[in-house]
Amino acid sequence: MQNIKKVIQKYGHIWTALYLPCYLVWFCWLEQNVKSGYKIIHCAIDDYIPFCEYFIVPYLLWFLIIPAMWLYLFFQNKKEFYQYIMFLYSGMTLSLLICTIFPNGQDMRPIFNSDKNIFTQWIHILYDADTSTNVFPSIHVYNSLAFYIAVKRNAFLSQFRAVRVGSLILTVSICLATVFLKQHSILDGVGAFVLALFLYNLVYVRPERSPSVLKNVKTRQRTVRDRLFS
Repeated sequence: MQNIKKVIQKYGHIWTALYLPCYLVWFCWLEQNVKSGYKIIHCAIDDYIPFCEYFIVPYLLWFLIIPAMWLYLFFQNKKEFYQYIMFLYSGMTLSLLICTIFPNGQDMRPIFNSDKNIFTQWIHILYDADTSTNVFPSIHVYNSLAFYIAVKRNAFLSQFRAVRVGSLILTVSICLATVFLKQHSILDGVGAFVLALFLYNLVYVRPERSPSVLKNVKTRQRTVRDRLFS
């Protein structure tokens, strides 16, 4: 029993994974129900951005780095883990809320030869799996920024120049991929940046200026954890 209590005390923050099924249900509901009557997100700059299939590589890497950072911080640094998921989850939730209140989409996907190479084949699969709706703000861009912020703020990772530079290049590449693959308008990326700036101040900056705020957040987190595992 003592060993179980130690494990729960050490890894009790696993309860935060409960957010994922809630998010997926909401996201899938939007994907299935927002099919017409939505606002097209587009600006003139989008028309000058060419379609480039090679950007599918960093785009798909997004699906690896976001959970990888989640797992890394889960085991390595509980405080930074909570900051990461607070930033991540709040942005994802607000993005879905915006798409629910303000249904939106885009119509920029090009006609291309899916048999041209392996990259176009992957894009064909992506287009089939992901609708062209619920694009503003871009969750792909927002979460990429969350990943980079987490890298920069982690003492162990940030001490390696290769990791800092590599994570920056990857983050920029993913953001560019959203427009070069015609998955998003540049406005979607701008919206994600604005949202990230706003939530960065709430999640990271203000608690550090006022330690009592972070202390209260931790107290509430422990309360939820104790209720779940008591």
